[in-house]
Amino acid sequence: MVATNFQKAVDHVLASEGGYVDHPQDPGGATNLGITRATLGRFRGREVSKAEVRALGLTEATAIYRQDYWRAVQADALPSGVDFVVFDCAVNSGPRRAILILQEALGVSRDGLIGPVTLRAAGTTEPTALIERYSALRLAFLGRLPTASVFGNGWRKRIAAVQRNALAMASSAAPDPLSSKNEEYGQMGNLRTILLSRPIWANLVGLASIMLSLAGLDTTGLDTAGFSDALLQVIAGGSFIASSVLQLRRRNT
Repeated sequence: MVATNFQKAVDHVLASEGGYVDHPQDPGGATNLGITRATLGRFRGREVSKAEVRALGLTEATAIYRQDYWRAVQADALPSGVDFVVFDCAVNSGPRRAILILQEALGVSRDGLIGPVTLRAAGTTEPTALIERYSALRLAFLGRLPTASVFGNGWRKRIAAVQRNALAMASSAAPDPLSSKNEEYGQMGNLRTILLSRPIWANLVGLASIMLSLAGLDTTGLDTAGFSDALLQVIAGGSFIASSVLQLRRRNT
């Protein structure tokens, strides 16, 4: 769940939406920065003119995106990449439709409301597969609309771009499966270096000899160097066996 995806998602939406348009066959009517006249009027709490839509600034548009779309689909609670596809669909087709498609993609009850069941299913589903299924279902929904013959080509291009960017988000957010293993290998390597250090063991054996002498034991005949070498051979053999077993276990997991 990556809250910082919001600005990135808005940037991608703005790249698709562009500036002011007022297409006669677009049911949304006058639109600027992806914000329709009705949406802007709802945000301001009053009816607005086309001129006000045309004059809409980026700061207010971003605030509308956050309140009316990002938060409406609880995007901050969705996995990275999934949050973007749902958000973009909400902008294009409304939050309820975006949630319905998500629920269909997840195979949960479709009520158009994001609750714990939907969020849990989204959080436990592999993001890449979910993004691809969501995009296919969204495209199928748009293809059934009466205006598909007019806007269909643009919708297909948009959804392809959204899917591509969403997959990139999901990929960058995914933890490196080797990172923890590499860290463990690094720690093991450091420990192995210490254990196989001849000076360290020689000093330890020498210290042990002194302690035994202080305890009244005769250590004059003790070959500390030979004893240190013998210890190193035992440790090296044990280290090799442990390392081999660990590598075999990791390959099988």
